[in-house]
Amino acid sequence: MPQSIFILTNGNIQLLTPQYWEDYELIDCGDFEKLERFGNIVLIRPEPQAVWPKGLPEVEWVRRHDIRFKGRSATSGDWIKKKPQLPDRWHIEYSNPIITIKLRLGLTSFKHVGVFPEQAVNWDYISETIKSFNTAQPKVLNLFAYTGGASLVARAAGADVTHVDSIKQVVTWANENQELSRLSGIRWVVEDALKFVKRELKRGNRYHGIILDPPAYGHGPKGEKWKLEDHIAEMMRDVVQLLDPREHFLMLNTYSLGFSSVIVENLIKSAMPNVQNLETGELFLQATAGSKLPLGVFGKFSKHEKRGK
Repeated sequence: MPQSIFILTNGNIQLLTPQYWEDYELIDCGDFEKLERFGNIVLIRPEPQAVWPKGLPEVEWVRRHDIRFKGRSATSGDWIKKKPQLPDRWHIEYSNPIITIKLRLGLTSFKHVGVFPEQAVNWDYISETIKSFNTAQPKVLNLFAYTGGASLVARAAGADVTHVDSIKQVVTWANENQELSRLSGIRWVVEDALKFVKRELKRGNRYHGIILDPPAYGHGPKGEKWKLEDHIAEMMRDVVQLLDPREHFLMLNTYSLGFSSVIVENLIKSAMPNVQNLETGELFLQATAGSKLPLGVFGKFSKHEKRGK
C-alpha cells in the first residue's frame, strides 16, 4: 500500500500521494508502462509519464501480472489475460476514517478500468471538508464526473450531490457504483459541463462544493468540443460564481502534460482574486519498487462559516 507522503516545496506547492488505499498498489513503473494491483488483479498498462527505466526486471513483471494491455492504436487496444477465467469486471473498496465506497472496475478498450487511484488524495480532502462545514447537507457539484468516485465520497460524507458527465455510459457506471456502495440520492445529469454551469448561473443556483476533473480533450452529448487550454479559463470564471458566499470549497484537478500547478494557481486567482486558503500541487503514486509516478496537478480552496453564525 502506498504510504502517505507530504512534501512542501517553494513555500506552498504540495506533492501528495494516497494514504489509505488497501485495494490498490502501484508495484512498479517505467519504460512507459505501470505494474499495478487493483484488489487481487495485477495489470500492466501503458503510462506515458514513466519515461525512466523499470525498477524491477522484466521477468518479475511477466511473473506477477494477470492481464496486460496491448495497444492497437493511440486510442484503443486489447487486454491479454494469462488465464481465460480472469474476470472482465471486479470490485474494489476505498475507505478513509470518514467514508467507505465500493467501485466496479472493468477492462475498457481504451486502457482505463474505471478509477484513477491518485484521486484518493482529493477524495480525502472532499470528505474532510464536507464534514467540517456548518451546513447540515452541503450541495456539491461534480463536473466531468466520470464513474463517480468523488460523487460517492461527497454523498457518503453527507452532501446533496449533482453528478455531471457528457457520456451516458459512464454515468450509468457511476450509478452502478452508487448501488454497490449502498448509497442513494445522487442527481445524475448527462450534459456538456460548461453548458450546465451556464444554465445553473441563470437559475441562480449555488453550491457549497464544486469538483472539476476536466480532460485534455472531450465532446459533449451533442458534439460540443472541449479543449482544456481553450475552455478552462471560461469554466473557472463561471463556476466560482456558483459558490455559496458563506461556506464553500472548490477542487480543480488536471491531467495534461502541458499543465503545471502554477498554471492552476493562476487560473484560480484570475477567476477569484480574493480566494482564501488556496493550496496547489501535484499528485503522484509511490511505487513499491521505488519510483514516484506523477499523475496530475491540483488547486483547491475552502471557506468556512464561523461557528455560531
